[in-house]
Amino acid sequence: MERVRVLCLAGPTGTGKTGAALAAAREIPAVVVNFDSRQVYADLPIVTAQPDAEERAVCPHRLYGFLPTAESLTAAAFAELARREVREAAGAGRLPILVGGTGLYLRAILHGLAPIPPIPAEVREAVLARLRGEGAPTLHAELTRLDPEYAARIHPNDSQRNARALEVFLATGKTLTWWHHEGSEAAPFQPLLLGLGTDVAALEPLLAARVRAMLAAGALEEVRQAFERCPDPEASGFSGIGCPELLAHLRGECGLDEAVARWIKNTRAYAKRQFTWFRAVPGLRWLTPGDDEAVLRAALEWLN
Repeated sequence: MERVRVLCLAGPTGTGKTGAALAAAREIPAVVVNFDSRQVYADLPIVTAQPDAEERAVCPHRLYGFLPTAESLTAAAFAELARREVREAAGAGRLPILVGGTGLYLRAILHGLAPIPPIPAEVREAVLARLRGEGAPTLHAELTRLDPEYAARIHPNDSQRNARALEVFLATGKTLTWWHHEGSEAAPFQPLLLGLGTDVAALEPLLAARVRAMLAAGALEEVRQAFERCPDPEASGFSGIGCPELLAHLRGECGLDEAVARWIKNTRAYAKRQFTWFRAVPGLRWLTPGDDEAVLRAALEWLN
C-alpha cells in the first residue's frame, strides 16, 4: 500500500501553527486537519483559537468546532476521524496538513493507541465522587505518584483528564502512559514532522497578548453564552485553558483582572507542558515561529 504523505505542524499554543499551515496551503493544494483537543468544541471558537472564516477560506478545514460542550472524545476515537480526513484529502489530490498542539492526538493518529478496556461503572462513579468531593488537584497529586509522566502533561485543575487517568489505573492496574506507549496499528502515513517553538520565556509576552486579543474579540461573552447552553462547569468543553478562568469570573469567584492573570499564567504552564511532550517526539524538526517561508521550503523539498 502506498503511504500517504502528511505534513504535521506541531508545537505549543500561540506559536503560529495556523499561519504556517495557511502559508503552505496558498502554494500547495491542501486540506488542514485539526489535532487540537480544545478546538473541536463548537461553542468556543474564540477562546480555543480556532481558524476564523477568512482563514478557512484559504483551503478546506476539517475537525474544527463540531463537538457540543457537554461531550468528550477519546484520543482513539478522534484519531479514527482524523485518519479518515487525511485519506480523503489525499484521495482528492490535496496535501493533508495536520495542525495542532495535542501531542497524544498526533501520536494516536500516526501510531495508534492500545484499546483500553471498558471501565466498570462502579470504578468510574467512585472516581467521580472523589472528584466532586476532593477536587481535581487532589486527584492530580495522586496521579503524580502513580503516573508522573502523564501527570506532568496535564493541568492539576483538568477534571476530565485527571479523573480519566485515575479510573484507568484503578480499573486496569496500568497507567495511561503504559497504554499510550503500547500503541496499536500505525497508519500507512509518511509524515513530515515540523515543530514551531521557542523557549517559554520568549513566548510569554506573545501568549499574554494573545489572551488579551481573545478578550477583545469577545471571549468572555462567548463563554457566558456557552455556559447558558451548558450550565455545567465540569463539562468537557470547559476544561481547556481560558474557560475555567472566565467561568470563575462569571460565577462571581474572582474579578476579571484576576481571571485574566490566571489565564495567562495557566497558558504559559500549558505551553511548557506542550514543549515537554513534543521535544520527545522522534524526528520532529524545530523551526522558528513566524518563519512561514521556512515551513513552505521544508514542505516543498520533502514533496519533491
